[in-house]
Amino acid sequence: MKTKTIKKDKVNVITLGCSKNLVDSENLISQLKAGEIEVAHEENDSDAGIIVVNTCGFIDLAKEESINTILEYSAYKRAGDIEKLYVTGCLSERYMNELMEEIPEVDGFFGTLELPALLSRFEVDYKHDLIGERIITTPPHYAYLKISEGCNRTCSFCAIPLMRGKHISRTIEDLVEETKGLVRRGVKEVMLIAQELTYYGLDIYKKRMLPELLEQLAAIDGLEWIRLHYAYPNKFPREIFDVMADQPKVCNYLDIPLQHASNRILQSMKRQTSREEMTDLVHYAQKAIPGITLRTTMIVGFPGETEADFEELCDFVREVRFDRLGVFQYSHEEDTGAYQLEDDVPPQVKLDRAGRLMEIQREISLEKNLSKEGKIFKVLFDRKEGKYFVGRTEGDSPEVDNEVLVDASEQFVRIGNFANVKITEATEYDLYGKVVK
Repeated sequence: MKTKTIKKDKVNVITLGCSKNLVDSENLISQLKAGEIEVAHEENDSDAGIIVVNTCGFIDLAKEESINTILEYSAYKRAGDIEKLYVTGCLSERYMNELMEEIPEVDGFFGTLELPALLSRFEVDYKHDLIGERIITTPPHYAYLKISEGCNRTCSFCAIPLMRGKHISRTIEDLVEETKGLVRRGVKEVMLIAQELTYYGLDIYKKRMLPELLEQLAAIDGLEWIRLHYAYPNKFPREIFDVMADQPKVCNYLDIPLQHASNRILQSMKRQTSREEMTDLVHYAQKAIPGITLRTTMIVGFPGETEADFEELCDFVREVRFDRLGVFQYSHEEDTGAYQLEDDVPPQVKLDRAGRLMEIQREISLEKNLSKEGKIFKVLFDRKEGKYFVGRTEGDSPEVDNEVLVDASEQFVRIGNFANVKITEATEYDLYGKVVK
């Protein structure tokens, strides 16, 4: 028995996965609103009659979450609690035929590049001129800026090219226009994202153009921070560090997933780089930009990874001393290059190695954070949570990095504003401080 009246034409968009998926959802919401469709994003206890699930298909856990979400809303549809259910995104792109057969309650499956087809179900035409007017679902003072789609790399563990296709750069003009529109609406920080940031421009300009893009974005009045995510180490355009040094708006921050440090495993992963080359790049960055914050991710449990390979990875992490590090346990993905290899590292060993690597990083992070006590940092405040105002330094990206906490019972800060904070206490992943003039 229904407990509420649903709005048959209202849409609720559910986003799973990474920030790139979030941007896709924001573009969908913008197009629907331009077509005068009532739409919400992840609205709790929603009265929407139409659900769009934007799925992730990156690794097993993400696929499981996506499938469970689709099944949950399929049950709602069978019960008459929603009218229609659509599925889009990476999982839909990769497993569309299987999903159509297994979950017939879904009214339509759409791939990652099929936004116009999805919009047609709502009798809405895609409008290119909405670039620069994208609705954002993040706090209004920061936004993600997707500069390209797809990836030309052939990393043997990665299914992203299967779901996102080949690399396609957006033009500098489009990106500048979109960023200006975001800034007009109050955005102070943009985070550049892509499957591979440093490949940007090769397809349309015939050379790597990320440095030029950064220069043009830095010239936008009102934009204060530009942050770089998901760079690739092979043939890294080191001119980026020149721009970082010359342009205060470009954060001294780089997210560069390296994935491993054993040359044997790197070769099997088809990473086109070596431990020696990665070490040289990291040391170059640290020398060119003193105090730069480096974030990376590593994969443990790749097929054939021995204890010796894992120890090489641990030694590398101890040597380089990344500021931020995340760990994935290898997921055996069909149709990838590594799928022909035996997934021979037991799940418990993968879990154990992930824990051991993160313990090394925890000690590094604590030591680095303790060195910040007594120092003053420029902090952008994102939210109030419990008894604290919560913000980030230039070296911290939302949701994945450290946070700065200021006691709200003692001091007031305005959300979305910057303030100088003197750090009074540090833990492994959080800093506590007081606002100073």
